[in-house]
Amino acid sequence: MDTKYIFVTGGVVSSLGKGIISSSLACLLKARGYRVTIQKFDPYINIDPGTLNPYEHGECYVTVDGHEADLDLGHYERFTDIQTTRANNVTTGRIYRSVIRKERKGEYLGKTVQIIPHITDEIKRNVKALGLSGNYDFVITEIGGTVGDIESLPYLESVRQLRWEMGRDALCIHLTYVPYIKAAKELKTKPTQHSVKQLQEVGIQPDILVLRTEKHIDTAMRRKIALFCNVSPDAVVQSIDVPSIYFVPVAMHEQHLDEIVLSKTDVPKPWGEPHMEPWMDFLHRMESARETVTIGLVGKYVELQDAYKSINESLFQASTYNDHRLNLVYIHSEKLTEENVDEKLRDMDGVIIAPGFGHRGVDGKFVALHWCREHDVPTFGICLGMQCMVIEYARNVLGLADANTAEIDERTPHNVIDLMEEQKSVTEKGGTMRLGAYDCNLRPDSLAARAYGKTEVRERHRHRFEFNEKYRADFEAAGMQCVGENPVTHLVEVVEVPGKRWYMGTQYHPEYSSTVLHPHPLFLSFVKAAIAYHDERTMVDGPAADEKKQN
Repeated sequence: MDTKYIFVTGGVVSSLGKGIISSSLACLLKARGYRVTIQKFDPYINIDPGTLNPYEHGECYVTVDGHEADLDLGHYERFTDIQTTRANNVTTGRIYRSVIRKERKGEYLGKTVQIIPHITDEIKRNVKALGLSGNYDFVITEIGGTVGDIESLPYLESVRQLRWEMGRDALCIHLTYVPYIKAAKELKTKPTQHSVKQLQEVGIQPDILVLRTEKHIDTAMRRKIALFCNVSPDAVVQSIDVPSIYFVPVAMHEQHLDEIVLSKTDVPKPWGEPHMEPWMDFLHRMESARETVTIGLVGKYVELQDAYKSINESLFQASTYNDHRLNLVYIHSEKLTEENVDEKLRDMDGVIIAPGFGHRGVDGKFVALHWCREHDVPTFGICLGMQCMVIEYARNVLGLADANTAEIDERTPHNVIDLMEEQKSVTEKGGTMRLGAYDCNLRPDSLAARAYGKTEVRERHRHRFEFNEKYRADFEAAGMQCVGENPVTHLVEVVEVPGKRWYMGTQYHPEYSSTVLHPHPLFLSFVKAAIAYHDERTMVDGPAADEKKQN
């Protein structure tokens, strides 16, 4: 069949969950056997979110081909098991850069370069690029921002043109908000009516409405919305609050969203039913889990949970598959000191030392690592967290009191973490980064190899500084083993201390590869060790003491 294009727009307010709706629809279509991909169009002028502070835009996600992307791509991958690339995330900055480069090369033959047709043509080219590859039956395109935003207008104009050009091969799903007014004790449809009117003003008639709501919307109200918005009543779907985002695909299927899409895009029957048994097993485990595992996440962006979104979800998935509920405790590394570390960490079953850049909050990570290592608490360091593991070990075990990373102290005499020589001459922001998936060979007898069940893996990176090879022999002699390395450059990728319960650091980001149906083996192993540590302490302290800790 011809590739079908689905556009997802949003109205009323931001953060309604366009990414979750897009991911849920993709999950359902993929479960029916269709080849699906999702892309996100972000209206900001940055080339990518790589230089954005996490407080600005949440986590920066990394694709297998090394593109720094919007965090929604993490949702796409977790819900579908597909791997995204730079083609799946396009910003206004990239669109304009491409058009300006073409203009400078003379590709427009002296024409006046304008929003229409040159910017919109470039947007349309990016929309259709995945479909023209022949690899997909459905391309779902999420338009960032909210209808009415000035910066989103070129994207909406492109959607208008594409729907006109493609006919039944394209449709628009519009996500809006139906607020519940407590004082009046009723739901209000007026914001949705105005949002759809704004969409119609730019020439787009939505085919399907998804109504985000906290309260059930009855049939009569849905019919009213359908009447005012020129949408068929059976194409008005509610997205009511659910206990977890992972229930959304099931909720959407119960309201036939996937069938509505198949019908409106003229996909031939029989459609069959989606193969959702593995997904339902995950949900069953989630609901039936009674025990709790408590994990402390030590980082400097803990006020904004989206800053560590992939880690949060990876821990949640691993806990669920270990038949436990996750109690994730955020610990601000800037506020962690020798004086309060025992109070902050003593009730943790496991500790994650989060990634990041720069010197802020690093001292707190050193404090946490020293305490965790001495108290033999399962500990997982990721990226900068792994580098902090190395520095703390150098200072307190190797006796190199002034050991550091050159990122923080360029003059340190013991630069156990440093740039590679070929990186030092690069000045462009981001030019020294190692981004995307790289191979890693694991030592056969290592904890990492046992967790993976193999010795050759491929994981995604997002970092600039590396383990300094000239210190490798000293670390290994002192007990910290370099058990993973890149087969080409021989850069150290994984370190661990075998004498501990579970003490490992990875230079790469395993959280980017963890999905609902395939949770990452390192997170599974880490959480399993944390549960074992919890059970061990419970046996020592007794049930009463454990109950007191939970309360």
